Amino acid sequence: MKALINGVTMAYDEAGSGPAVVLIHGFPLNRNMWRPQAAALSEAGYQVITPDLRGFGESEVPDGPYSVDLYSDDVAGLLDHLGIERAIVGGMSMGGYVLLNLLERYPQRVSAACFITTRSNADDEAGKARRLALAKDVTASGPQVVADLFKTLLFAEETAAIKPELVSEIYGWMMDTDSRGLAGGLLAMRERKDYTQLLGHFTLPALVIGAEHDLAVPLESVRVLEAGLPDSKTCIIPHAGHMANMEQPETFNACLLKFLQGCSTRDRTAP
Repeated sequence: MKALINGVTMAYDEAGSGPAVVLIHGFPLNRNMWRPQAAALSEAGYQVITPDLRGFGESEVPDGPYSVDLYSDDVAGLLDHLGIERAIVGGMSMGGYVLLNLLERYPQRVSAACFITTRSNADDEAGKARRLALAKDVTASGPQVVADLFKTLLFAEETAAIKPELVSEIYGWMMDTDSRGLAGGLLAMRERKDYTQLLGHFTLPALVIGAEHDLAVPLESVRVLEAGLPDSKTCIIPHAGHMANMEQPETFNACLLKFLQGCSTRDRTAP
């Protein structure tokens, strides 16, 4: 499905009916990463919405600049388009940065939050320099620059050995991403806000999902979210890396569904 959101054509999938759950993909990925979750959650009685952020997947690739604010505005605009007042929102990696922005700027739209292999802190100066250099490289040389780098970051070592077809499929997604979208995403992440000191203000129910062998987001970053969010639960997915939701979908889905069902119970018992 596609909709015109904030002047940009945004692609998204929608499955099931019930409480709304929005899942925001990471960099340099697209909504296809949520296939295992869309199937399980829709069967469990949830309306699952998975958008492609601008510049990624089948969404339009406008000229920049891109920003986390813009990604957040687009997600809020999609909720408006779908007539959804509030949703449970999950964000993986870059999608987690969008989720933090939503919590700050659109708190009334989010009923519960799922932070998936992501972090609250901003890039340090060295990290910003790496993002800028990679953005310049992908603009000059094409998506293979990003695809080759992230192929080594996204998976646990055992996943690469046991599920080479999964690694190959996701590599193909990255190769198919427009260089303008990749560069825009890198620069948006480079300029993102540090939310670590603001986590205590986000008092809604939260789930923090980390992965045992995540090369991109170490468990120390997961613990920062866990400690900073006032009402959080944590799952660490064993035998998984940054793509935990696709590497170990059964374990991941069990964790996510337990949290969602707990949110539903709290809603029913709220005064």
